[in-house]
Amino acid sequence: MSMKQYEFWFVVGSQFLYGPQVLETVAARAAEMADALNASGNLPCKLVYKVTAKTNKEITDIVREANYDEKCAGIITWCHTFSPSKMWINGFASLQKPYCHFATQYNLEIPNEEIDMDFMNLNQAAHGDREHGFIAARLRMPRKIIAGYWKDEAVQKRLGSWMRAAVGVAFSKSLKVMRFGDNMREVAVTEGDKVEVQTKLGWQVNTWATGDLVKVMNAVTEEEIDAMMAVYTEKYDIATDNIDAIRYQAREEIAIRKMLDAEGCKAFANTFQDLYGMEQLPGLASQHLMAEGYGYGGEGDWKVSAMTSILKAISEGQTGGTTFMEDYTYHLVPGQEYSLGAHMLEVCPSVASAKPRIETHHLGIGMNEKDPARLVFEGREGDAIVVSLIDMGGRLRLICQDIKCVKPIMEMPNLPVARVMWRAMPDLTTGLECWITAGGAHHTVLSYDVTAEQMKDWANMMGIEYVHITKDTTVEKLEQDLFLADLAWKLK
Repeated sequence: MSMKQYEFWFVVGSQFLYGPQVLETVAARAAEMADALNASGNLPCKLVYKVTAKTNKEITDIVREANYDEKCAGIITWCHTFSPSKMWINGFASLQKPYCHFATQYNLEIPNEEIDMDFMNLNQAAHGDREHGFIAARLRMPRKIIAGYWKDEAVQKRLGSWMRAAVGVAFSKSLKVMRFGDNMREVAVTEGDKVEVQTKLGWQVNTWATGDLVKVMNAVTEEEIDAMMAVYTEKYDIATDNIDAIRYQAREEIAIRKMLDAEGCKAFANTFQDLYGMEQLPGLASQHLMAEGYGYGGEGDWKVSAMTSILKAISEGQTGGTTFMEDYTYHLVPGQEYSLGAHMLEVCPSVASAKPRIETHHLGIGMNEKDPARLVFEGREGDAIVVSLIDMGGRLRLICQDIKCVKPIMEMPNLPVARVMWRAMPDLTTGLECWITAGGAHHTVLSYDVTAEQMKDWANMMGIEYVHITKDTTVEKLEQDLFLADLAWKLK
């Protein structure tokens, strides 16, 4: 499902104590608020006012309905009046969708002339939200709390940002990943417990033989390749005379897409060590598939493949770009400390600063019979994050680091791959020490669109550990935090 197909249910809390007129007013205002929030343009999904809940049964019924409605990506609650929250226990205990507590109120200010006890009874959000908040804390529920006036743009955008993270949860729960062969031999960090991942995150991760792909490739027609070549010509500058290499990448892309779509997969991984029956490692093919929204992981890294597709789902409709990435090498000149991110071939063109070029060059690694075609470009400038999901044995850890991407400080004319250069937070060496201390992988997802807050929200909703490396992070503080987190997670 695309972002626009999901919806969030607005459930407002109250009680019978105030009489029918108050409840009618609450319902009318809740519907008004939902309509206004939808019209604001700041929410990526529709907010649907469902009910002013006044009893245990109403709450439990709406939660059950939400749990089994595929369109519902989460619920957003608010207490216009005082809502005694013992009535929420059964519903909250059975809730399986992401939950946001919207701590707001209908009126912006206290009306000096109008305020009386009738006004106070009707407008008790300050009272009701505290009672409501307690029961979620008591139940140890994963939740997002957003406080502020509902008409403020900043508040609306925070709500919209959380919605995107919640859609990432829905996407994750139905995600299927196709592995062509296994991961790169002897590599530790790309391993992982697929049963645990499916239990916690919903991913179905399975393997297809490279020979299965080759069989589908052999059935691709010249007409299909011609159509894909027209797409390449429109989107990219062709900077090679080796058209056969490009056509071969088109054949690979068409076949991979057919297999992914036939199995309902939105992510795939392959490795340069297993290209039996293929002439080229899919470079351009993988890059263009990522640009179309599929996740990719090199060297058989199925975890980063899945995370790439999830971040692309969260950032649907945004234009900054999200890609599979790898820290390749460092520039350690004092005052000019940068990471150079790249991969053998596969960086998504969504992050390009200018129109990418299709080039063919020798790839001195792997089982390539012929020079693979690939997109070559520089990444754009701007604030971004890099994200790594690792298996700690018994639990999953999501590591997020803030970075600032820059225009590469040198042209690197003999480097025939896509690349991005950035300054890691808090600085290159401290950030590197923190990343290694936390166990971050060499493969990451880099995104200009998805925020660290969204990643924290996603991890919280998924029930996994979250580590954030920021401009203020120190190695000593991170070591302490990781030590305490290790103790806490072992107790869970």
